[in-house]
Amino acid sequence: MSELNKYVGSVYLNKDYQKANVIDEKSRSYDARLKYNIYTDGLELKEGGQLREVIKSSTTYARIDNDYYYYCNFKNTRGVKKNGYYILVELNNNYRVYKKYSLKITDPQEMDPMTGSSVTGKIKLITTYYLENANEIQELPLNKKGILSAFSDKQSELKEYIKKEKIKLKKEEDLIRLVARYNALKNIDLNQPGSLLSNRVQNN
Repeated sequence: MSELNKYVGSVYLNKDYQKANVIDEKSRSYDARLKYNIYTDGLELKEGGQLREVIKSSTTYARIDNDYYYYCNFKNTRGVKKNGYYILVELNNNYRVYKKYSLKITDPQEMDPMTGSSVTGKIKLITTYYLENANEIQELPLNKKGILSAFSDKQSELKEYIKKEKIKLKKEEDLIRLVARYNALKNIDLNQPGSLLSNRVQNN
């Protein structure tokens, strides 16, 4: 961690501690000031002059600036465990959409073979979105070809929707709109009544 402080970029989502509320489903909730360490995948706080971390548990989650951090024990479609903190960005009766942060770390070089000069270490933030259903997650590609392949059973309808609505998949709001549209199309097939509008999480 001390070495990474010399790199350009940060292992923290926000360098400053943010107002937060920690909720333990089995006992209580309490206010705290937290910051998310992406490198350790932990929610940090200072208490009594010491650096501490919120217990990583599926029954304990935190709200930081209206973002909900859940520690989840997911598996991907191949059965590989994908445990860690996920931020809930969309809640629906049929699915949930989460995003997860990770880091791309480029180590420093004393001499770049191409330029002959030294290269500073860099830390780049990566955001990945996932669709979750029954504790299984599927990564949502942020490009047109990838997302149409993921939702291949409704490819033609979604292709038309992307064009008509000028959907930009790298925008979180547009990605959620596209997933909501896919859900609506699936509901029509299943003759399921109900609102086609998704429900944003606003309050605990």
